Formats: sequence, C-alpha cells, structure tokens
Amino acid sequence: MTIELYHILVETTAGTDVIDITDRVRRQVEKSSVRNGVVSLFIPGSTAALTTIEYESGAVHDLERAVERIAPANMDYEHNERWGDGNGYAHVRAALLGPSLQVPLVNGRLTLGTWQQLVLLDFDNRPRERRIILQAMGE
Repeated sequence: MTIELYHILVETTAGTDVIDITDRVRRQVEKSSVRNGVVSLFIPGSTAALTTIEYESGAVHDLERAVERIAPANMDYEHNERWGDGNGYAHVRAALLGPSLQVPLVNGRLTLGTWQQLVLLDFDNRPRERRIILQAMGE
C-alpha cells in the first residue's frame, strides 16, 4: 500500500464561508501515484468543517441558513464567556459537521456523484488561512 501526503491552503473571511475545494483536491489527486484506494481529507482546527453538497447558490444558501438555525451566531455560548473571542457558535457548528471526509479513488478518479462537490466550511469570526491535509492511500 502507498500513502501520499498533500496540503491544500485556503484563505477565508470573517464569516461563514462555504468554499468549493473539489478542483483543488482533484489537482492533488492527479499528482498522486495512487490509482485505487481512498482519499482522506482533514482540516485541523475546531472552527471549520468539511462536507459535500451540490455547490450551487441555492443549496449553499440553504446550508448557511440551516447552520444558522442550528447554532445561531447571536446566541449565548459559555465558550465566549470563558475565552472572550465570540466564536462559540463556530466551535459548535464545526463539531456538528466534522473535520474530515473520505472519498473512494477508482482508476485515479474521485468517485463523487454528478452534482456532488467537496466543500470547506469556515465558521470562525476572523479571516484564516486554512490548511487541509490530504492523504491518498491505496495502490
């Protein structure tokens, strides 16, 4: 088995960002010698998450609204009282969606659905440079 490591850097803003990373991931997979296996994606940090969605403005807006309903930014969070950084909502949102994804790799291609894209969600209340760790594992 082969394991190859890559990094993807993404600049974010001080709001809920939903960023399509599909092409960036594909470019890294194209560099890999792994043809069949799995691509594992992980984002370090506790205020960002990874998921999939049909990346079109309606679905993205619906996701942003759903996340706001589940963990409203203007709610009281004990984290904010303890640390004073005002991003308690970001930690809750990221925890609910999770920091990682796995996508099967078949014949050197990501096995995504026709309308399925990989997205980074950054919930923090300040701009960040996010580093996504990508591992291609297999044969």
